[in-house]
Amino acid sequence: MSRRSGILEFAVLGLLRESPMHGYELRKRLNTSLGIFRAFSYGTLYPCLKTLVANGWLIEEPGSALEDALAASLAGRRAKIVYRLTAEGKEHFEELLSHTGPDAWEDEHFAARFAFFGQTEREVRMRVLEGRRSRLEERLEKMRASLARTRERLDDYTLELQRHGMESVEREVRWLNELIESERAGRDQRRSGPGVPAEQGDTSGEADGLPRRRDAPGGTPPGRAGPDPSADTTK
Repeated sequence: MSRRSGILEFAVLGLLRESPMHGYELRKRLNTSLGIFRAFSYGTLYPCLKTLVANGWLIEEPGSALEDALAASLAGRRAKIVYRLTAEGKEHFEELLSHTGPDAWEDEHFAARFAFFGQTEREVRMRVLEGRRSRLEERLEKMRASLARTRERLDDYTLELQRHGMESVEREVRWLNELIESERAGRDQRRSGPGVPAEQGDTSGEADGLPRRRDAPGGTPPGRAGPDPSADTTK
């Protein structure tokens, strides 16, 4: 399985855990809720769904007449199949949610994982966030070293592009720091028990410790850190 198809399967299972859906509705949710899938088509989605059905993680059910009429108006054809997560599929998705290895820190995979943090255990969220931060800090060091090496040989526009890439990574690192501190504050507050004043930086909501400013700095979504000038651009 390619990394791209693995991310898509993960996202499909996560969305169907919320509720059964038609294929057209799944595609719409993937496009609007998960920006990393904006460009993918039905030709990509349906083979993925067939694979998940074959693995026993989804089942196909006939849709109601009302759902079929809605599908016809939105997708231009009658969609008679609703996809529902099986018990095995739910178990498999929960297993995927518990993974915290290097794949979970990469750009596209991290964006998909972050979209389902509301269904993820706090300790797993912490490990993924810390791993992502570590990965970006490594990337930032390489970018700085490359810029120091090549600065004198770059024209002003290429130099500015590389600086922009560095600033994008720095913003995401700061954003991750805020998320990690919020997760820690929420965990520490629960351990302290009721009646103990909340620590500075604690957030409302038991399910997730997101800071009040939920967007990534600069409006850049996770995994979209801009150009990476780690490669030498000189000829």
